[in-house]
Amino acid sequence: MGTTKVALVTGACGGIGGAIARHLAEAGYSIAAGDLDAAAAAELAASLPTRSIGVGVDITDSSAVAAAVATVESDLGPIDVLVNNAGIDKIEPFVQSTEDTWKKIVSVNYLGTVTVTRAVLDGMIERKSGRIVNISSDAGRVGSSGEVVYSGTKGAVIAFGKALAREVATKGITVNTVCPGPTDTALLQQVADYSEKMFEATRRAVPMKRIGQPDDVAPAVVFFASEGATYITGQTLSVSGGLTMA
Repeated sequence: MGTTKVALVTGACGGIGGAIARHLAEAGYSIAAGDLDAAAAAELAASLPTRSIGVGVDITDSSAVAAAVATVESDLGPIDVLVNNAGIDKIEPFVQSTEDTWKKIVSVNYLGTVTVTRAVLDGMIERKSGRIVNISSDAGRVGSSGEVVYSGTKGAVIAFGKALAREVATKGITVNTVCPGPTDTALLQQVADYSEKMFEATRRAVPMKRIGQPDDVAPAVVFFASEGATYITGQTLSVSGGLTMA
């Protein structure tokens, strides 16, 4: 690969985030593992096979994001790949949800993605090179009961990525989105706790008849980050065992 490229992964300490960080490291990238939990991020970074660092960051705070990006660039070098993976949800009927919950979900899932992207974009434009991979969800493509505002934010992430892809297409930067289907994470456990019937129906609806694993999702991110994806931008790829086909 020549000079080691640097990938910043947000929400790196979650199930999917951890898998993405590990797969990118195994592909030779230095990893900046960004997470609200700085100690867990440092622990993850120490476990990776390439030179990596953990960065504690609240992606809803633009000054904290700017400081985190500066730390990454100082310690590892310019950010070549950004994976916007951080996200939160609260499974409940929309009519029982509160305004405070809506604002938190929007501020992390959508505005957090916007904020981190903006913080790394100038450097990518200056270098005429960059890969941005947003982690959305099939909920943002087809909707999901008990995840109404979450689905809205994930749909927004998809549209944001497409529009940004158009703006930066001549700058050597690609922007693509990976949409996991039902995946074995803490969030899916929330779904099971909310409605075992809904969880079972979801599992049965997957044509492959199994719930996805974080290791099923990560290779799609590695591909979008790779040289092989140079001519691919503005795309949305579901990793869902066939649950969503488009």
